[in-house]
Amino acid sequence: MIQEDLNMDDYSEGAATFGDRLALAREAQNLTQEQLARRLGLRTPTIENWECDRSEPRANRLQMLAGFLNVSMGWLLTGEGEGGPTLHSEDQTVSTTLSALLGEIRDIRVANIRANDRLAKLEKRLREMSELV
Repeated sequence: MIQEDLNMDDYSEGAATFGDRLALAREAQNLTQEQLARRLGLRTPTIENWECDRSEPRANRLQMLAGFLNVSMGWLLTGEGEGGPTLHSEDQTVSTTLSALLGEIRDIRVANIRANDRLAKLEKRLREMSELV
């Protein structure tokens, strides 16, 4: 269930999720989701689910991810500490634009999850009502 405090106005490092950091680290290595999945012996939907925060890897996969993407496990999990991809100064303008876009995507994702939860509740009520008829 989504909590009300997830409505973020902007993407920031503090608001980044595991999936956001995984995607950033993967892109810093110039890898597609398919390439990363193949190299780790996984299916592409597994990587997609991790990057969309629908699921998280187990500890052994997390260690493999961190090693393969050349980031620390601490950074991958929390965004804190050393080991994450760094941006060059000329990339700051692009970074700001990307941050704004990621913020919008996050807002849409949260709204979709809330709408799906509401739809499921309405469907359940409709089924319960149809059983009474």
